[in-house]
Parts: sequence; C-alpha cells; structure tokens
Amino acid sequence: MTAKEVIAELKTFANEQTRKTLMTHGAKEPCLGVKIEDMKKIQKRVKMDYQLALDLYDTGIADAMYLAGLIADDAKMTKKDLQKWVDAADSPWVAEYAVPWVASGSPHGREMALKWMKSRQETVAAAGWQTYSSLVATKDDAELDLTEIKSLLQRAAETIHDQPNRVKYVMNGFVIAVACYVKPLHKLAADTARDIGKVSVDLVGSCKIPSAPEYIKKFAARSPIGKKRKSAKC
Repeated sequence: MTAKEVIAELKTFANEQTRKTLMTHGAKEPCLGVKIEDMKKIQKRVKMDYQLALDLYDTGIADAMYLAGLIADDAKMTKKDLQKWVDAADSPWVAEYAVPWVASGSPHGREMALKWMKSRQETVAAAGWQTYSSLVATKDDAELDLTEIKSLLQRAAETIHDQPNRVKYVMNGFVIAVACYVKPLHKLAADTARDIGKVSVDLVGSCKIPSAPEYIKKFAARSPIGKKRKSAKC
C-alpha cells in the first residue's frame, strides 16, 4: 500500500465524534477522527513497513502519524529518522505514544531517550521519558542499566514538581513503570512514588494523572512484578 491509499482508507473510517475525542486526548489538527480499532485493521494487513511508516508520518495527519508508529519497522529506524519524528511530534498523542514505541524498539532507544530528556521543548522531553518507560517495560532487566535508572528515579523525585505539564505526567509514568517492570528496583521506585506524593497536572476532559503509589499497589495485586510486556505498542 502507498501512503495515499492508506489515507484514503482512513478517511472512510473517520467521523466527527471520534475526531473530537482524539483531540480531547491530545491529538492536533489535521486530525481525521479514526478509531484505533480501525487503524489496527490496516496494521493487521500491513504488519510492518518501514517506508510506508515514514511516508504516513510525513503527512502530518494525527491519525496517520499514530498508525505510522504501529506499523514502523523499529529495527530499521535510524537516529535521523527518530529525531525527525520527535521534532515533528507537535502533540502528546504522537510524542508520548507513536514516537516512544518506535524509539524503544529501535537499536537507539536508550541513547535517544537520554538525549530527549534534556530538551527544553516539552513534547521532546516528554517523548524521552516515555521512551525510557517503554524500555523498562519491555527489556529484560539484564539489558538495563540499573544504576542509570536509579539516578533517573532520583532526578524525577527532585525535579518532577518543577517540570512542564506533560513532562510531569510522563515522569510520574516512568516511576510507575520502573516499580512495575523492574523487579530489582521495585521497592526503590515504590518508595520514590511515595516520596513524590501527589503530582498536579492540568489535563483536558476527564483525564486524570494516576496516583503512582495506588497504581503500583493495584498492579502488584493483579500481575507479577517484573513481568515484561511483549511490546510497548498498543
């Protein structure tokens, strides 16, 4: 399939109510209004396609950029590709989902995450923290730098309340991810969540930032701590 053909198909799925919902959850114009379940119908057929993902992302259409994250061949993504994607990610819906999914599945995930975390641009820094969250959720503990993760937990504890809105949101998510998916650091991350306390973030609609201590406790009750996800994509 070509990007033009995919966009044409996406338009057949689009509706105004879904467009409003997606924009309430962080998408920006241009946005067609395609449900994720309908995007996955295309993903199921395409599976992975490196060039098609790049072409879809380049359209700047929010739905197409999200779909690009689902079908990207992460292993083929270059640092240049990933930097281009994060620079063009003008909304949380792309910066905190499509970009981190693909970056964490690429050979450059950790390097790009650490680079992006230092950015003064809110969407880029948020993408960095979210990429590292995806890494800890999917990589075996033996592949992770636990000392580095400890330092990032400390950094989150010391700076989270002073960060921009979306960075606070994903920093909170990072602490949760470490507590849930990195067994050797579960206690440290849970203690960090408790020390951080309530994180205030202005969110649109009915969205709420999860209480990290409560989320970690509920996760531990329903799933083994340290059990990895097969993929960050969803």
